[in-house]
Formats: sequence, structure tokens, C-alpha cells
Amino acid sequence: QVHLVESGGGLVQPGGSLRLSCAASGSIFSYNIMGWYRQTPGKQRELVAAITSTGNTEYADSVKGRFTISRDNAKNTINLQMGTLKPEDTAVYYCNYKSNIYGVPYWGQGTQVTVSS
Repeated sequence: QVHLVESGGGLVQPGGSLRLSCAASGSIFSYNIMGWYRQTPGKQRELVAAITSTGNTEYADSVKGRFTISRDNAKNTINLQMGTLKPEDTAVYYCNYKSNIYGVPYWGQGTQVTVSS
């Protein structure tokens, strides 16, 4: 079992920045993939950014150049630095952990990000 605790999120104006953090605990494999997904009402959950424990990253096209994912393997934490936020970035953001690309996904409880003036 893996437990994920998210922090950050909130209300920010368009063009602003926000930082999300996620801490994993439990049965953590040395190689793993952690990431952030987001979901809005009526839509499927979509990948925002992911990072492997070896440092490989993947970003959704919509956030490339604006968001940066990073991690601290010693603390089993990941961060998502979000910049130049747009109203369409408004969503519930979920932290995700998998032991590999075929592994069972674990999810955090979700944190609301609202971009509005």
C-alpha cells in the first residue's frame, strides 16, 4: 500500500504561480513513477506531468513551458511548480504513484486549483 498526501493548491489569478507538493509513504519501490493528473467535472482525468525516480519527465502539451515537475527521492516527494496559470488550468489535481508503467496506481485525495480573477 502507498499513501499519498498532497498540499498546495488554492485560488490564483490568471498569470500567477502555484506550487503543489505530494509526499508518498508506505511500500515505495526504489524505481517508481509519480505524477500529477487533473480532472474537471464531466471530463476524464488527464495527465499533467510525471517523473520517474531516475528523473525522466513527461508533460501534457498544454502545460509544457509553464509547469515543472521535480522530486526528492530521499523524501519520496514530488512537486509541481505551475506558472503562467490560465483559467483552463482550473481543476482538481491528483497525485499519482505507480511502481512501473503497468503498476497499480495509487491516488491522493486531490487538491483544488482555481485560476480566476
